[in-house]
Amino acid sequence: MKHWAQIEERSVIWGMRLLLRVYLLCGRGVLQVFLYPVVSYYWLTNRLARQASLTYLNKIAAFTPLNAGLWLSFKHFISFANALIDKLAAWSGALSEADVQYHGRDNLIAEIHKGRGAVLLGSHLGNLEVCRVIADFDAALRINVLVHTKHAEKFNRLLNKTSDNSRLNLIQVTEITAATAMMLSDKIDAGELVIIAADRTPVSHSQRTSRATFLGAEALFPQGAFILAALLKCPVYTVFCLKQQGKYAVYFDHFSDLLTLPRKNREQSIQHVIQLYADRLQIYCLKEPLQWFNFFDFWHTDND
Repeated sequence: MKHWAQIEERSVIWGMRLLLRVYLLCGRGVLQVFLYPVVSYYWLTNRLARQASLTYLNKIAAFTPLNAGLWLSFKHFISFANALIDKLAAWSGALSEADVQYHGRDNLIAEIHKGRGAVLLGSHLGNLEVCRVIADFDAALRINVLVHTKHAEKFNRLLNKTSDNSRLNLIQVTEITAATAMMLSDKIDAGELVIIAADRTPVSHSQRTSRATFLGAEALFPQGAFILAALLKCPVYTVFCLKQQGKYAVYFDHFSDLLTLPRKNREQSIQHVIQLYADRLQIYCLKEPLQWFNFFDFWHTDND
């Protein structure tokens, strides 16, 4: 069983640059023509990703009237292709504020205007690249997204070439170190936002995980995102960006004024917090089931 980070990255930077050029020159419709055969080939040939999609959809089907099967799995992959186009639109600056609807935005902005930043717990549900538009809330707002990909610096350069928005910064990390925490603490003190995905086990096997019930079965979630949020001593929100009725709906939900993990019962506290996050992730997955893009065996645990 491969860790998700060991699965070959298909979206290399030159390919993204080519797709972005097609999008800018020809528009979404033409790019869609390019993507559908590619996605069809990928769905047919990548048995592990297809099986992971079916596993997820079968678990979703226990909570919704969806009929899990090969056709729904194919639609799941097509949804991913459309999310890729949305990603390119966000990078290119083609989105306007009219394309985005916000829920809970005012409360988050009020926190920022108090002079201190916040941690946003993200996920691989929906499209966090729309954070480029979130940065347009306020000229003084800066957003830092922690990513676990070696292409982060290249994506940053591509982003800066295609948009004049320099307030969105991708930070490549493979593990949360003391130096990382200190750097992010400075950003929080400066009133910036820090976004970290909390739904994938860490790249480094030295980092710890906790089991939580998600869609009716136990899965491993990383402790690092929650420990980091506690160390930064700032408000914590969850953020989900879903495509709904042709628009991007960004949901900011308050998670904690200040995460505390007492040393005496730290493991129990982390377990409780992670379960709360898993419960919230499930709620949003059920809103848009085909927009959760984790094409690996998410429910595989060390004892399986």
